[in-house]
Amino acid sequence: MAGVLALVETKEGSLRSSGIEAMSAATVLAERMGTGADALVVGPPEIDAAAGALSGYGAGTIHLALDPALAGYRPEVFAEIAVQVIREGEYDVVLLAGTGLGRDLAGRLGALLDVPVAEDATAISVMDGRLRIERPVFAGKALATVEVDVSPTLVTLRPGAFPVQQSEGAGTLARRSLALDPGRWPTETISRESGSAEVPDVSEASIVVSGGRGLRDPESWRLLEELCAELGPEAGLGASRAVVDAGWRPHSEQVGQTGKTVAPRLYFAIGISGAVQHLAGMRTAGTIVAINRDRDAPIFRVADYGIVGDAFEVVPRLTEELRSPQGR
Repeated sequence: MAGVLALVETKEGSLRSSGIEAMSAATVLAERMGTGADALVVGPPEIDAAAGALSGYGAGTIHLALDPALAGYRPEVFAEIAVQVIREGEYDVVLLAGTGLGRDLAGRLGALLDVPVAEDATAISVMDGRLRIERPVFAGKALATVEVDVSPTLVTLRPGAFPVQQSEGAGTLARRSLALDPGRWPTETISRESGSAEVPDVSEASIVVSGGRGLRDPESWRLLEELCAELGPEAGLGASRAVVDAGWRPHSEQVGQTGKTVAPRLYFAIGISGAVQHLAGMRTAGTIVAINRDRDAPIFRVADYGIVGDAFEVVPRLTEELRSPQGR
């Protein structure tokens, strides 16, 4: 087998956590296949130094395609570069993070390479030389195991489903010579809006505090913001679809089937009933804490800890406990 390639995403001059997860998963899979794992990083020149850190997650060769024009996601160019690397390296498996960028790029690669894409993998194994990919179906109510026998096999990984494991690799940097003409590209980035720099993106936060319609109005989000502040800088804010549709919170915070998939080590579901669409985006969290007045709310069926009570009473008390010396 020729090997496994991880396509590692970047953001503002650093490697995204989902990209590091993909690299770590590629290393583990390569060991099971008896081959090696490499990485591809496409982005601006300032990512050069950070890319070298991938050797600490098992990367043998780190392919670098760097140019100032690639600071933003350019779909056609990213796909063209990736296809070149995949074909030249004759990789059997290509792993991408199941982010918005990763899913878009995977679809383009599938079309260019004329192969299917196995999406939203939560586990990968090797059986008789073939990949077996486990993925949730029916909004997370069941798991399907898909056996793939095609090369290259394209797989998107559910963010947070694969633990990061350090493993020393050669870390050989292979810089690619690029001749780019942005004027001929059919798409361009018009503008980019970023969330608060003080709170991590919900898809990358290791602690997520999500709220639903049980909070009654958008002003009540201050309760969640205060709880986040006490939980520390690794805590991010999330929201249910109903809240986002009502205009209370931005879509970037939506967790669920039509929002973001998260798998933090700790997830708070506050005033969220637990519709299957929401559960599809968070049920793989390490520990789930639910706070709801309705003791029959579906969220309690997946929660590790449940508090039946009024969020307007429970959350402030929880925040105060964390604020006290004993809570810390």
